[in-house]
Amino acid sequence: MFGGAHQGSGRTQQKFRGQDINATLQLNLTDVYKTQKQTLTVNNKKLRLTIPAGIENNQTIKIKGHGGKGANGGPNGDLYITFNILNNTSFKRGGKNLYTNVDLDLYTAMLGGDITIDTLNGKVKLKIKPETQNDTKVKLKGKGFPIYKNEGKFGDLYITYNIKTPTNLNQKEKDLFNELSKLR
Repeated sequence: MFGGAHQGSGRTQQKFRGQDINATLQLNLTDVYKTQKQTLTVNNKKLRLTIPAGIENNQTIKIKGHGGKGANGGPNGDLYITFNILNNTSFKRGGKNLYTNVDLDLYTAMLGGDITIDTLNGKVKLKIKPETQNDTKVKLKGKGFPIYKNEGKFGDLYITYNIKTPTNLNQKEKDLFNELSKLR
């Protein structure tokens, strides 16, 4: 009729987006210290995933198009992976920074000296100043945790010294401490 326009008699099927999928991936703190690749199976398909160093506990990442299949040619849903990071170290993590306590014997605290401590990427030698007090805090710049998606950048490591007093002193040691106490 009007200018020869033709109206279609068939109905077009509505496209539906696929369902989003939520998953949890449990890793150790030492696992997320370095960027790593993992292969996951989602909807019977293998998915190769790069997990950036420094990812946080309970952080969620979205992988577009790897959720449920769309209907009638609609787009696939998305995959949301939430990371559950278990601390398998003696360090406490606070974002990009790490915290730890280090025991010092009384003699090293009083006279000074060198100690070696473990970090997440190896051992570090520290110089202890003479007359170091209990609960003294020191910062090791760049020895903390990797900064998420900032390759080669690290937070700091904060160390708190705990002075351990000697126990089971023999008589000679007790006499020496008595002599010291008289000098005060």
